[in-house]
Amino acid sequence: MSQNEDKILLTRQGLKNLQEECGRLVKKRPGIIERVEEARQQGDLKENAEYQNGREELSFIDGRIEELENVLERAVVVEEKNDCQEVTLGCQVTIRTNDDKHVYHLVGEWEANPMEKKISHQSPLGKALMGKKKGEVVEVDVPAGKLNYKILSID
Repeated sequence: MSQNEDKILLTRQGLKNLQEECGRLVKKRPGIIERVEEARQQGDLKENAEYQNGREELSFIDGRIEELENVLERAVVVEEKNDCQEVTLGCQVTIRTNDDKHVYHLVGEWEANPMEKKISHQSPLGKALMGKKKGEVVEVDVPAGKLNYKILSID
């Protein structure tokens, strides 16, 4: 893996969100350890649901903390520009397909959230939009065939 492939691109807000999530999990961990220890003292561990649940939660949190620390270690913040001439990470793009108009914010893959209209620069639409300018039309393969999107504005 090259150095560039090892980097994880994030917006400043995306980095902050991941740091906050990691911090919350690190603070939550001691309470779960305490809960597991208390449940362990209740006897037979095979039939102790509280113990089993606590161990599963601890395992999940430990895995997520490790994952987040790995991402944060490799994170590179991409500065968002106020005057985007072409689509880049951090830009907000207004596009039209058929009669539908959509506004998307291009973000790193760890920040993507379609419900919030945040799409990854690695997604099929994100890849097609990267580097394009206002007025250009991009074609994207979708399960139903191909869709054309016209870039209306870049902010």
